[in-house]
Amino acid sequence: MIDPNRPVTGYPATGQPPPNPNGYPQPPPPPPSGTAYPYVAAPPAYYHHNDHHPYYQQQHPYTAADHQRTTFLRRIIAIAIAAIIITGTFIFILWLILRPKLPEFRIDSFSVSKLNLNNSMITANWDIRFTVRNPNKKMTIYYDDVAAGVFYDYVSLADTTIAPFYQDKKAETIEKASLATAGAYVDNRAFDQMNKERVRRGAIGFNVRMVARVRFKAGGWRARRRFLRVYCKDLAVGVGSNNSTGNLTGGSRQCRVGF
Repeated sequence: MIDPNRPVTGYPATGQPPPNPNGYPQPPPPPPSGTAYPYVAAPPAYYHHNDHHPYYQQQHPYTAADHQRTTFLRRIIAIAIAAIIITGTFIFILWLILRPKLPEFRIDSFSVSKLNLNNSMITANWDIRFTVRNPNKKMTIYYDDVAAGVFYDYVSLADTTIAPFYQDKKAETIEKASLATAGAYVDNRAFDQMNKERVRRGAIGFNVRMVARVRFKAGGWRARRRFLRVYCKDLAVGVGSNNSTGNLTGGSRQCRVGF
C-alpha cells in the first residue's frame, strides 16, 4: 500500500523552478518589489578618458569672426558671378547692335612669269591683284602686318609682306602683291605632280594664303587684335609645257576667310 505522506518523484520539489530545457541554468529570480538597484560601478583605475580622440574632442565654437569671414566670401562669389553675367550681357547686346562680319577677299588677277622647273628647282615671279571688301555698316577695319604666300599643295614657293591699310564702313580696297623665287628646292613628289599637271591640263593650280592682324572699331569701342586668315585654293594659271608665262583661268575667285 502506498504511503500517502511520501513525496511524488519525477517532479521538481515545491518552490523550485523547473529545469531549463536547453541545459543552461535558470536566470536568478527578480528582486522583490521595492528593492533599489545598486549604482553602476566606477571604471577600473587603469581606464582613462582619451581627450585626443576625435570623438571626445569638443567642437570649435562658431564665433563672430567666422561669421564675418563666411559673409565676406559669399559676397566675393556673388560679385564675381554678377560681373560675369553683366559682361556677357554687354557683349551680347553689343554684338546685336554691331553685327560684326568678316571681310571678304577676292582674287581678281593672278599671273606667273619666268617660270622654270628643272631638277626639283623652281624659278618664277607671281603677281596678285585682289579686292578686300568690308561688309560692316557700323565698323571700320585696320589691317596690320599683312603677309601673303604662294603654295603648291602644302609646299611654300614664295612669300612677301603687304603694306598695312585701313577700310571704312562698306568700303572696297584693291591691293597688289608681287612674289618671286629663284632656284628654290621643291620636294620630288610636289615637283613631279606640278610637271604632270602642266602637261595634262596646260595649267598649274597654285594656292594663295594671307595672314593679317586686324582690328575692328566702332566709334569709341575697339576690339582686340586678332589674326585673320585668308585661303584662296586652286588658282589655275594657264602655262603650258613650252610657256613660262600664264594668267589666271576662269575669272576672279572668292577666298575663304576666318580667324
